[in-house]
Amino acid sequence: MRNVLVTGSNGQLANCIKDIEKQYEGLNIIYTDYQELNICDSIQLDAFFKSNQKIDYCINCAAYTAVDKAEIEFDKAFEINATGAKNLAIVCSEQGVVLIHISTDFVFDGQKTEPYNESDTANPINVYGASKLKGEVEIKQTLETYFIIRTSWLYSEHGNNFMKTMLKLAETRDEISVVSDQIGAPTYGRDLSKFLIEIITSSSNNFGVYHYSNEGQTSWCGFAKAILEPYEHATSVIPILSSQHPRAAIRPKYSVLNIEKAKEVFNIQPPNWEISLKKVIKNI
Repeated sequence: MRNVLVTGSNGQLANCIKDIEKQYEGLNIIYTDYQELNICDSIQLDAFFKSNQKIDYCINCAAYTAVDKAEIEFDKAFEINATGAKNLAIVCSEQGVVLIHISTDFVFDGQKTEPYNESDTANPINVYGASKLKGEVEIKQTLETYFIIRTSWLYSEHGNNFMKTMLKLAETRDEISVVSDQIGAPTYGRDLSKFLIEIITSSSNNFGVYHYSNEGQTSWCGFAKAILEPYEHATSVIPILSSQHPRAAIRPKYSVLNIEKAKEVFNIQPPNWEISLKKVIKNI
């Protein structure tokens, strides 16, 4: 029996792990949110790991993800995404725990025109991306037994995400303007969750950085059209440029991740994003 700690248990990804955990035997998954375990509190972290049953893996879903607010709440973003990651890495190192840490496509500047490899130079263009990159650096400097999983455009039946925002807006609007010049790969939370569990059940020691998303790519506008397409009398989606919809945080123009390394090492085949989206729409 492997004991797995999942932090940030009230968040979108942790809830997706809850959705699929019954499909897997031999795992005892312990869920904690910041009320029970604040990763920014190193003393509390140390006490938790020492007073509970031996933890074999820790999936860190705890994160500050408010991209625009991070431009103002700089300190809070770095406290959770960088200092929190460092604290976890230290206690995992001391307790012999394998850390699986979730990072983001926003560590890249979006200047490429082909999918980003794990070895490409990170160059974040907003505070959120910078805080997540700092967390990666802290983990690499502290731990040897880690998996850093960069993902992109996460959505699911849970929490606040782009898909749910589009569905809510469509209830009251005849048309929605969505940027068409930012390109990425939508990633279904349950697909990502299955990959995280596969890392654990495979007992892999191929530690390091991996990219994971669903196959394919689209724009936010294309994603919105696909979300609303199944509905009768669907709201019209109007393509606009990023310059027509200014935000506090700059977004990468292109942030598609190359997922070939994860596919090869773990022998997985992520579904195309459109196939997974249809499943989610059916679920809700």
